[in-house]
Order: sequence, then C-alpha cells, then structure tokens
Amino acid sequence: MIPLRRLLRRWKTVGIVSLTILAVVLLVSTYLAIEPMPEDLLSPSNGIAKHTYLDRYGRRLNITYENDWNIHEVIRLHDIPEFLQNAFIQSEDKRFFSHHGVDWLARLNAAWQNLMAGRIVRGASTISEQVVRMLHPRPRSFWSRWVEGFEAMALEDQFSKVEILEFYLNQVPYKAQRRGIVQAANYYFGRDISTLNYKEMLALAVLVRSPRWLDPQKQIANLDRSVSDLVTRLDIADNTKETIDQQSLELHQSDISYDLSHFIRYANSNPLLQTGENGDIHTTIDLELQEKIQKILDNRLDRLEKYRVQNGAVLVVDHETNDILAWVVGYAGRQGKPFNKIDAVTTPRQPGSALKPLLYANAIRKGWTAATMLDDSPLEESVGLGMHTYHNYSRDHYGLISLREALGNSLNIPAVRAIQFVGPGEFLTFLYDLGVESLSGHPNVYGDGLALGNGELTLYELVQAYTVMARMGDFKPLSFIEGEHNQISGHRVLSEDIASLMADIMSDPAAREKEFGWDSVLNFPHQTAVKTGTSSDYRDAWSVGFNDRYTVGVWMGNLDYTEMNQVTGSSGPSFVLRSVFNELNKYREVKPLYLSHNLEKHQVCIETGMLADEQCESRDEWFISGTLPQENSQDIEEIRIRKPSKGLLLAMDPRIPDESEYFEFALTDIADVESVNWFINDKLVATTQKSTYLWPLSRGEFRTRAEVVITGHPQSEITETIEFKVN
Repeated sequence: MIPLRRLLRRWKTVGIVSLTILAVVLLVSTYLAIEPMPEDLLSPSNGIAKHTYLDRYGRRLNITYENDWNIHEVIRLHDIPEFLQNAFIQSEDKRFFSHHGVDWLARLNAAWQNLMAGRIVRGASTISEQVVRMLHPRPRSFWSRWVEGFEAMALEDQFSKVEILEFYLNQVPYKAQRRGIVQAANYYFGRDISTLNYKEMLALAVLVRSPRWLDPQKQIANLDRSVSDLVTRLDIADNTKETIDQQSLELHQSDISYDLSHFIRYANSNPLLQTGENGDIHTTIDLELQEKIQKILDNRLDRLEKYRVQNGAVLVVDHETNDILAWVVGYAGRQGKPFNKIDAVTTPRQPGSALKPLLYANAIRKGWTAATMLDDSPLEESVGLGMHTYHNYSRDHYGLISLREALGNSLNIPAVRAIQFVGPGEFLTFLYDLGVESLSGHPNVYGDGLALGNGELTLYELVQAYTVMARMGDFKPLSFIEGEHNQISGHRVLSEDIASLMADIMSDPAAREKEFGWDSVLNFPHQTAVKTGTSSDYRDAWSVGFNDRYTVGVWMGNLDYTEMNQVTGSSGPSFVLRSVFNELNKYREVKPLYLSHNLEKHQVCIETGMLADEQCESRDEWFISGTLPQENSQDIEEIRIRKPSKGLLLAMDPRIPDESEYFEFALTDIADVESVNWFINDKLVATTQKSTYLWPLSRGEFRTRAEVVITGHPQSEITETIEFKVN
C-alpha cells in the first residue's frame, strides 16, 4: 500500500507536469495563431483599386461601400476636431494613452460585470484591439479575445498611438457598410465632420457600439440615453454640457441617391486601368442623367412588379463620340431587391427580334432592297436535331410582304427566310464585325433560329451594334473615358446608304402599322429608329433605338431566368425608352435622322415590289443607286436543302409499320422548278417536278443532295450534301 504522503507528491508532480504541458501548448498555439502586422496602416487597402472615378463634369462616381476598407474618405488626425477625438477615447478606451494595447483593469471590471449579470454586457476591447479585429477578422470567442490581446501589444510596438487612433477613426464600421467618421457623418447627417455640433459628434462616438440598437432613425431614445451617459463622463465645462443639452441631431438619411458600382466594376476590369497608377479617372458618365434614368427605370419596374418583372438595365450612348453617358442597373444599391448586384448591362440574354435590323442590313448588303418581297406564310424548318414550326407573334400571316413591312412589323417567318438568304455563318461574321463576342458558338449551334435571337448577347453589345447604323455604318468601340474616342480608330461595316435606309425603315410608323397600330408606343415625338425584342417564354424584353445624337438600349426580365407574365418589348422597356429620349431631347433641337443623298425615291407596286405602272396600287420606296428592281432580271437565290438539316437525327416510330413511314425532303423556295433529282448516298432515288419529295424511312446514316433544273436556265443547280441519321 502506497503511503498517503508519497501519493500526494506523485499527484503534485503529475499536476505540475500537466500544467507545464498545457502552458507550452497554449504558448505554441498562441504563437501560431498570431498574425503579423502590416508594414504600415495604409497597406490593408493596397490591394484595392484606388481609382477615383469622376463624371464628365468632375463629380465623383465611386461612392460605393462594398469595399472592405474606406479608401476615399480618409482624414488625418490633426483635421479631426479634438472634441470628437476625446469623445471616442472616453467612450471606447479611456486609458488609451496609458496602456500598451490591453487594458487589464477594464478587462477585469468587464469580467466581473458579466459574471454578475449572468451574460455578456461589456467587452472592454481597447481601440488597439478593435484595430486588430479589423485587420484580422475572427469569429468572436474567448480564444480570439486571447490572441487579439497579444496582437494589440504587437500593434503598439510597431505603431504610435497617433497612427492607431487615426486608422481607427477612418475605418471603424458603422451601419450600411459605412466605415470611418467621415462616411458616418455623411450618412447620418449629410455633412462634413467639421460642421457637426457637439451632440452629433457624441452620437458618432456611441453609435459604433451598436449601430442598429442606437439607430437615430428608429431608436432615438436609446441614442439620447447613450449620449447623455457619455456627457457625464467627459471632462468638459458645465456651460458646454448645457449647450449639448440644448442641441439636436439634424438627421439626413442616406448621403447619396445613386449607385454606380456596376459601372465601376466594369471600369476596373479595363486592362489599362488595372496596370496603370491610381488616380482620378474622368469618365464620360453624366451623373445627373444617370440619376434621372435610374428613377425612370426603377419606377417602371415597380409598376411591372405584378407582372413578375424583377430586373432591368439601360445603356445610353452619344454615338457622335461613342461616349457612354449612363450605365443603369435596375434597383442598383437598393436593399432587398433580387439579383440587383448582377450587372444586367453585361449579362448575356436572348435578344429576340432585336437582331432583325442587323440581319436585314446584312441582306440588303448582299443584294436585297427595302422593296424585296418575302413570303410570310406558315413555315416548318429543321432546327438542331428536330423540326420547328415558325409563327409570327400575332399568329397572323400576310402572304407576300415587303422587307420594309416585314422588319417594321417584326415578322418572324420573313426573318427566317432572310437568314436563309444570308446564311447563319455570314450573319455571325457580320455581328463579330459589330463587336458582338458573346455569340461564340459555331453557326450550326444557332442555325436559322439566330434570326429570332436564340443566341445570347449583352445589352452593351447590342447598343454598340446599333450605334453603327446610327453613325452611318462606322464601327467604333464604346468609350467610358473622357476624350478616349479621339484616340480610338474604327472600321466601316455598312455603307452610308444601307445604314441610312435601315434608319428610315426603323423610324417609319407606317411600316409597323399591321402589328403595332398607328398609335404605337414606338411612334416617338421626334424621328427615332426603334426596334423591340421579346425572347421565347417572355424571359427577356428589349427596346433599342437611336435618333440624330443618342443610341439607347433597355432590357427587362428576370436574372434567374423565370418567365415574366407576357411582358413584351413594346409593353415593358419601350416606355422606359420613350422617357429616356424625352430627357435627352429636353434642352436641344432634335434633327431628323440623316438620309443619304445617294438614295433614290421611286414608286413600287405594293403587291409585287416591282417599279409601279398605271395598273397597280403603289407606294414610295427608297433605293440605293443601281438596285432598282427589274422584271425577270433577278438572279437565282442560293438553293439549299431545307429538310433534312445538317446532322438531323430521326427516329422510326414503333407505332407505324416501317413500310408506311416517310420523311419529306424539301428545298428552299424556288420559282419555276422544272425537275429535281434526289440523291441518297450518291444514288439517284427519285425525280420530282416540285421542290419536295417523300422519302421512305429506313435506318442508317445517309447523305443527300439535289440537282435542280429551273425553266429558262441552261445549267442545273446542285445543292451541298447534307448528312443525317435515322435510328
């Protein structure tokens, strides 16, 4: 049996060893947890782009509070009123100038109060410890408080009390992501700190403890009690206390009414600004116009909320210089609004019919005219690996209709015939020349559906493309830096004549009368070329237009891709477009759109598009010189196989006997077909007197081509070979 004395000695030894091990573990853990201090108290914000962005009139734009640090409203300690400095020290750390980072007396006092209250009522963090917490954020715990004490001592070894206090007063967090006393003074009182009265300075000092509990807008009684308590602890004269008692808080909720954080992020992504030195950047933005358009857009979104519309964007460009004047995202900076932190100006979306003017411009460049007649009849076409039946929005069909009316009324079927004439590949190349980069897929990815906007591009790209038509065919990248347009060279994409003709069609109320009526929202007070677009299932609605000076684009939809309740380009964004142009045109003389001197006006037959004679009802039309329509002089359009499409995948129907299954081969529309020889895997399988053929289905991989004989033409036309598969 072990004697009691020996047992006690053994326990004592074990206890000492255990405590020693625990102490070593604690010291090592503390050493490993301590993070190094920055080289200076400016370095935490060194990784932030410090460009100060100014609008075209010198007003600052980047008043954004999404940064981790206050980098713009920094003030030196000697410029801060001494009364305000003393108020903070008395409120937060009255022994600031006597301790070495940790106020042990305050910690013991706080621990006793917390113990007596049975809960945490005081923290007793010194200003130095609060600075450490800003530099090295950690979850709040006993361990983090332990480590912060050592780091606070290291902070005071490296920096003076003046440097620490100055950093603290510039970075201490307040409500609404504001940091520092300058931002707080602007947010709560709308003024500079040098203009604050004593009571307002005291309010800033106590608000840092609990910006929500002491909120002057909602908890003024709590704030008054805290201010009064601080007054009793200040070493100030009695007459000063009486003055404070008579003063009031002159509140001014919110120091700004605009948010350009989306534009600032776009600007910061510019490679030249990323590598350049920090400094003032004079942008092309017009802040006053920006704020007005923000209100216009937000008000329209409010009215459309019941139609399930959440998001929107507006881009305004002065196409004479290609300067961006306004970059507006719906509900920018508003709390509680869904997806408003996403930049809808640069987010790719389906443009719907908004691409049609560019498509028809390409077709005119390739030989069509505004009087070219297009067949607006029901149309079934191959799309991808299947077939699709095209419809106009109204489900009405107008038979033969001119290009002018087909574009003006935004008819889908003529647009499909237009891209069949131009070719998806050529149209994509044309769009690339206009600065569109989002449509990066192979032409086969989009097919004929590209005419109706089945790809995705951004509002930025669409507006930039429209400026080419507005500027008589010249492409230049959009600019956001003041004076940059003088240094940017462009290239010609369209002739002046085609651009002018497109502007005339898009601004013609008569051209859109069939689908939009004479009292359309698109009929502006001044001549304005306008086009709308609505994507499938009402996920996107667009309205884009230009007059003699400005190009404007508006998008509305839902950035989570949910459907709107039947909101179209004309019923949603077009009202915003009208209001924006009203603002742009308020104080200037609006001129008509430029009409090229090379365009010739002639009368054409409404039914045929040919030059008018006394036998037909006619109308006026503009023609590019040398493009007048002549009877029997039109070249044969490119003949191609419409069905099947390249890579089409067909499946035999198990419910139908194999010998009874057929698939219709079809060519593009051709007049005066005499005969068509159909080849399958290089073998002639049929000859027809029309442009269709019912082919008996069989399983396998196939190649088909057609040899077409047209009356009056000595040589037959041979289509390209199409490969398809039947399972």
